[in-house]
Amino acid sequence: MSICLTRPSVRELGAGRQLLDLDFRDTEGLVAAYLLPEEDGWTLIETGPSTCREALLAAVDRAGVAPSEVRHVFVTHIHLDHAGGMGAVVEAFPRATFFAHELGVPHLVDPTRLIASARRAWGAAADPLWGTIRPVPEPRIMPLRGGERFPLRGGELSVLATPGHAKHHLAFFDSGIRGVFTGDGAGVRLERSSHLRPAVPPPDLDLDQLFSSLEAMRRTDPRLVLFSHFGPSPDGAADLTRYRTVVEEWRDVALAAARERADAEFVAARLKAFDESGAGRDVPPNDRESLVSGYELAAQGFLRYFETHGLIGR
Repeated sequence: MSICLTRPSVRELGAGRQLLDLDFRDTEGLVAAYLLPEEDGWTLIETGPSTCREALLAAVDRAGVAPSEVRHVFVTHIHLDHAGGMGAVVEAFPRATFFAHELGVPHLVDPTRLIASARRAWGAAADPLWGTIRPVPEPRIMPLRGGERFPLRGGELSVLATPGHAKHHLAFFDSGIRGVFTGDGAGVRLERSSHLRPAVPPPDLDLDQLFSSLEAMRRTDPRLVLFSHFGPSPDGAADLTRYRTVVEEWRDVALAAARERADAEFVAARLKAFDESGAGRDVPPNDRESLVSGYELAAQGFLRYFETHGLIGR
């Protein structure tokens, strides 16, 4: 059963670019995909999870794009809320070539480890949340390293290697609108909120790389910063600078808690208390951010990072 609505909204961003709201978990404004015009076709950024397959296809249709017109499909990284649906839409976009970071491609071709990881992290909720993770046929997917460029109508799409959140993370810069698509590399910022939620999961969180990647995105001098969770930020590039400070604050809170008790639930409670106590933090109501980036996942990411960097005992 799908947990994504099948009549998602489509929004114009200018210059023919469009945001697709996939209504993940039957909630608006959580997972975005983006359609960008080519001279003879369309580029899609992000597929969302398999559970959003019908919502994605409905959004493409509502945008006035035929499936055969989608020529390139990119994902920022292979976490399931961004790329879990890639294998499920391969046949729906028969003329498309699919792209992911070279470290992620093998896991999309053979998703055995992705499925096992999801079930470890989410338990019984994994299958209804993410759906069936289908393999991507190897001839249909190409690896990226960063530095590649692809033509768009009125500009080009540049690929940026942005590890830190994950070693297989990419960002994309669209010169036509001077917009950078951040994936999870700049955290979570939901609409109608200025709050930035760190996206710092296990297993390969690397804060030094994350901060370097933020600088790489900032050097594109973007006019728009477009989050996968969710949409264009009204504060633009300022969020890329501010996000480093937010992550450093969370790191310090998590490290102090971990040195007291290296337990994910305990560290998560400290992070939640810190996040909710800060004046002017503008935390969205009902903790909607945790639907895509929870406190316990952040605690697990920090604990693994602290252990592997010798900051706490194993």
